[in-house]
Amino acid sequence: MSGSVKSADGTLIAYDRLGEGPAVVLVQGAFSDRRHPLMTAIAEGLARWFTVYNYDRRGRGGSGDTQPYAVEREIEDLAAVAGAAGGAAMVFGGSSGAALALEAAAVNPSISKLAVWEPPYHVDDGAPALPLDFAGQLADLVAMGQRGEAVERFMVEAAEMPREAVAGMRAHPAWAEMEAVAHTLAYEAAVLGPGNALPAARLARIAQPTLVLNGADSAAWMANAGVAVAAAVPGAVRRVLEDQAHNVAPEALVPELLEFFVTA
Repeated sequence: MSGSVKSADGTLIAYDRLGEGPAVVLVQGAFSDRRHPLMTAIAEGLARWFTVYNYDRRGRGGSGDTQPYAVEREIEDLAAVAGAAGGAAMVFGGSSGAALALEAAAVNPSISKLAVWEPPYHVDDGAPALPLDFAGQLADLVAMGQRGEAVERFMVEAAEMPREAVAGMRAHPAWAEMEAVAHTLAYEAAVLGPGNALPAARLARIAQPTLVLNGADSAAWMANAGVAVAAAVPGAVRRVLEDQAHNVAPEALVPELLEFFVTA
C-alpha cells in the first residue's frame, strides 16, 4: 500500500507500507529511494512480522523537496513517517541513511529501537579525505547544471570508486538515474557534516537500544567507524557480518534486523 504524510514544513513524504505488526521505518542512503532493490528486499523480508514503512527521503522518488534544505527537515520527515505509523517506530538506516537515523534518534524519542548499517563517519587517517565544504561544492555543481560532475565527485571522493570505473559508468543507462538525484548528494554530505566527523556528543544522547552492523569485507575505516559509533552510543551492540561488504546482501542483513527488532 502506498501513501504519503505531510512533514512539519509541509513537504509531502511518500512511502510504501507492507505487512502487519509493530512499525519499522527504513531510511535509505545515497542514490537510493524506496524502489531500490535492497530497500524493497528488506521491507519484504521484515513484512511477515512488522508493518514496514519504506519511504522516499525528500528530493527523491515521490517525495517533495521544499527549499532551503536542512538536516533538521529530514529529521522531521522521519518523525512524520513514524507519526503515520502510530507515533512510535523502530528504525533501520543504511550508510548515510544510518547517519540520518542516528541524528534523529538523538532528538526523537518516538524512535524506539535503532539499527544502522555502516554509517560512513571518518574516524581515522584511512578514511577518504573530504573538503569541509563538500556539501556546498556538490550543491554548486548541481546549480551550474553539472549533475554528472557532482555524481562523479561523490563516487570518487566519498565512495572511493576508481575514476576510470566511474567514467565507464557514464555509458550505462543507470547513470541518468544517478544524475536525476544528484541534488540529494549535498544532502548526504550535510547529514554527515564537515569532513564526516563523528558527532560523538550527539550520539551520546541516544537512549534507545541500538545495533551497529558492519561487513567483515568492508574497508577498515568503515569498521573503525562502526566501532566508534558503538562506543559513542550508550549500550550499543556491534556485530560483524561475515562475507559482506558495504553493498550488503539483504539475505544477510534481514535476519540480523529481525532478531534485534524482536528481542532487543
